Amino acid sequence: MDVLHICIGLGPLAAYLMLLGLINLRRRPFITTGARDISALGIAITGLMIVGPLDLFMPQAAAQFFGNTVWVLFITLYLLIWLLSVLVMRPRLVVYNISCEQLRTVLASLVAELDKDVRWAGDSAILPGLGIQFNLESKSIARCAQISSVGPQQDYTGWQKLETELAARLKEEKVPGNPFAVSMVLAAIGLSVLLTVLILKDPGLVYGQLKELLRF
Repeated sequence: MDVLHICIGLGPLAAYLMLLGLINLRRRPFITTGARDISALGIAITGLMIVGPLDLFMPQAAAQFFGNTVWVLFITLYLLIWLLSVLVMRPRLVVYNISCEQLRTVLASLVAELDKDVRWAGDSAILPGLGIQFNLESKSIARCAQISSVGPQQDYTGWQKLETELAARLKEEKVPGNPFAVSMVLAAIGLSVLLTVLILKDPGLVYGQLKELLRF
């Protein structure tokens, strides 16, 4: 694989790792929706998609007819497909930099205030007043927890209210440092340095590879 393909493939991934590392270095939890979380991942792997499937299966006739505009069309198609997958996803909240046990404590107190008829069954809860059902899941390595919807019948207004109230409640929480965050930041820095060195080693070669990729 040439230098340009390495840079395109790993550049967005390095930025994604840096973002996750900085989020986890904070001493407070960070909440986002599943749609935003998966969108960020989609952007992170865009480079890998460009140098992988999009480049491999690029129709030569289309490349000759549209010129370098064909890349705009292909990337737009990829983003639209990713956007469609995001839109059809069930509601989900992702909370970084917090253990599942700590989130469970905060969440139990919050949902009891939001809906007096809340019912718990293990890590699952039903809030009939808000019209939502969810399951609490954990990713212990990254110290990340997520609240995933259960069942097709979900009230999106109820999920928005839960997100808003939970975000306000989590601002009061403090968490210890996350060693995993340091690893992600160091990996991002390492990738960035590697890519910079590869580009500066022979800028002319990289430019030539870019011209070939864009099919000037």
